[in-house]
Amino acid sequence: MTQAGMTIHALLRGTPVPFRDAEYSAIAKMPISGLVRIGWLGLEGDAVADRVHHGGWDKAIHLYPQDHYPFWRERKPGHALLDQAGAFGENIASSGLTESEICIGDRFTLGSAVLEVSHGRQPCWKLDHRFGAKDVMATIVKTARCGIYFRVAQEGEADASVDTHMALIDRPQPEWPVARVFRLLIGGGHKGDPAAVRELAAMPLLAEAWRERAAKLAG
Repeated sequence: MTQAGMTIHALLRGTPVPFRDAEYSAIAKMPISGLVRIGWLGLEGDAVADRVHHGGWDKAIHLYPQDHYPFWRERKPGHALLDQAGAFGENIASSGLTESEICIGDRFTLGSAVLEVSHGRQPCWKLDHRFGAKDVMATIVKTARCGIYFRVAQEGEADASVDTHMALIDRPQPEWPVARVFRLLIGGGHKGDPAAVRELAAMPLLAEAWRERAAKLAG
């Protein structure tokens, strides 16, 4: 296959801290320097506060394309969160490919590790609270600028000190870009393509939570 991939500008990890009222969150992730171990549950030292909705095999690593940052800066001019990577709680700050081009089941190298795309990120209230706005979650749902979740297919390590390349090494499902799946399962598109939703419900490479959602939407 043609070599393709993304430039990685930063790897980030976080620790749960007070977020809202009694809620804790690790969404405020900070860049890592040096070598970082990548295990089955993600970057070594990265943590989650809500283990029901975050973390685990299908949500080991979150990537958010920096390609979207100009879009957000136009809508949130002068917002300090958009001055650097990590505004959306991502572990990987990348450029070169977005949800419209990255497909379910794609495999990428990250250092000596191999990551596999499991699904997109379903936004929640924490993004609105983090930005101090009421429209971030709704805008993501409308535009499918959702970010990507990976499972770890092969453990390894990566050097976070320098820009590196995530090479695409396998694409088993080119007809299923993450943006398409997001629009079907999260953006309301299931009503117009029930056959596609039924196909998603039986797709082994799609994250279990989204397969279950597809099955419910398919009736």
